[in-house]
Amino acid sequence: MATDIKDTVHAFEAAAVMRLLPARPRLLALGEPTHREDTLLGLRNELFRQLVEQEGYRTIAIESDCLMGLTVDDYVTAGTGTLDEVMERGISHGWGTSEANRELVRWMRAYNDGRPASERLRFAGFDGPLEITHAASPRQALTALHGYLAARMDADLLPCTAETLDRLLGADDRWTNPAAMLDPARSTGQSAEAVQLRVLADDLVALLDAQTPHLSTATPRDDWDRACLYGRTATGLLRYHYWMADTSPARMTRLVGVRDQMMAHNLLAIAERGPALVHAHNGHLQRAKSSMRMGGTPLEWWGAGALVSARLGEEYAFVATALGTIRHQGVDTPPPDTVEGLLYALPEDRCVIDAPRLATALGDTRPAHRVSPWFGYAPLDPAHLADSDGIVFVKDVPRS
Repeated sequence: MATDIKDTVHAFEAAAVMRLLPARPRLLALGEPTHREDTLLGLRNELFRQLVEQEGYRTIAIESDCLMGLTVDDYVTAGTGTLDEVMERGISHGWGTSEANRELVRWMRAYNDGRPASERLRFAGFDGPLEITHAASPRQALTALHGYLAARMDADLLPCTAETLDRLLGADDRWTNPAAMLDPARSTGQSAEAVQLRVLADDLVALLDAQTPHLSTATPRDDWDRACLYGRTATGLLRYHYWMADTSPARMTRLVGVRDQMMAHNLLAIAERGPALVHAHNGHLQRAKSSMRMGGTPLEWWGAGALVSARLGEEYAFVATALGTIRHQGVDTPPPDTVEGLLYALPEDRCVIDAPRLATALGDTRPAHRVSPWFGYAPLDPAHLADSDGIVFVKDVPRS
């Protein structure tokens, strides 16, 4: 069996990943089992550079606020702002402080310098404007969508005025109150104003859709794409806030599901622009159903990767990342009867594994499920080994 496993191992490089796939996918998703490790982000950067230079990829999408990501895209494509400003305001979840993320943005800007627009690299966040503690106000997305439409068509076609939106939105801290995450009664998501805003947002998006033949050709493609992004984000945020105010047992399942739906819709839009590398947690990108425990309650839902894979088929590829150790977090050498333990015995410090072939090589030998002593690391689920197109294995992760 050891020989068979060795036959599934390849050097870590874009060419090896692409050889695992039937064709170049529109979305190549690279998952990670934990966040905030620059070693893993450095691998992502290396893979993206090779995909750009060898495979014609031009976009990278990361697990970050989709609206904030516009700031990064403006910087890498046109040099708008400074690198320091962009890292502070363009990447959510506090990940703008990562040196690897900074290096990615710096390299993309340098690559684009002097190149024609058709050859420039693009950056996208594909997460909703959501944090662990709260969700953003829908103000930015709603008002931007309304402004786009108001500037391009007769006012009597619009379902409302900007003043009406402002009145219904009220103060932003009504929407961003962190107490609402744990107490539905503190959420404004099912107030009379929020219900009316959901109707107006739906009407604005419907108007944008109805005017597609005109607007998609009469305005620059980037303007049109951003208007569609504002529409998706406005309706997604209002749906998320609605479920924050829910008191049923389904509340948390619906919240995590809405988040991944927003991710999936953004990824499908990104796929229309051409091949992109997607980077996020394995749990968001896997084809299998996602699961977690929150407050002792088990949750299950279909993640973004599963939703996108159902739509794109072979044009979506998923490569999971698995780790041997993260010793600074108490994750030590994996047990030898786990998938990570089998891979840890290989001589390579990092490599690409043909996951379906590995599953075949293991045959009836069912590896044990590794148990992590640290909540921030999610080991591979051996039951879903063949659901990945490949695995990037990193033997040891040093402290970032």
